[in-house]
Amino acid sequence: MNKKLFSGLFAVILFFIALSTACHRNHTPKPRGYYRISFPEKIYQNYSGPCPYSFEYPVYGEVLKDNEKGSEPCWINIDFPAYNGKIHISYKPVFNNLNAYLEDTYTLAYKHTVKAESIREQLILNSDKKVFGILYDIEGSTASSVQFFLTDSTQHFLRGALYFKTTIDKDSLAPIIEFFREDIIHFIDSFEWN
Repeated sequence: MNKKLFSGLFAVILFFIALSTACHRNHTPKPRGYYRISFPEKIYQNYSGPCPYSFEYPVYGEVLKDNEKGSEPCWINIDFPAYNGKIHISYKPVFNNLNAYLEDTYTLAYKHTVKAESIREQLILNSDKKVFGILYDIEGSTASSVQFFLTDSTQHFLRGALYFKTTIDKDSLAPIIEFFREDIIHFIDSFEWN
């Protein structure tokens, strides 16, 4: 038999053997992976603008006036560009309409019930600073996972909500949400009416 023909036939046989064993090999799919996220050190700075409130916010955030249609003069955002997130802050003076603001806040938090696995409420009571409110932790694949309101119950009302400009995936966002939840807690603890 010709040496060239023999080596060609041998190569074809090896090819078919490799093909048949490759088709019968057990394949184990790899688990889905997520990007590693590095968080900055928690350092805070003071914000005191023209509005009747002040607070501390993280140095990796930026306070910007809310320029969306319908926004009011004391509405701001704490922007976190590195994480595509922001805390929307809206302020309204109280003129015998606190119940309406409380009702709106409750409605906005609980409209996530459709996709939320649970909604936990944490009462905020700081009599010394006259800061009272509720922190809502909304678990599940919802647009906003942390919301809150603060009031002195007579003159001032402020509402906040954490949002991310990304597809909602509760598993991959969970560490980021928890990281920014700590910043919201610090915001609330440092908050004062002017």
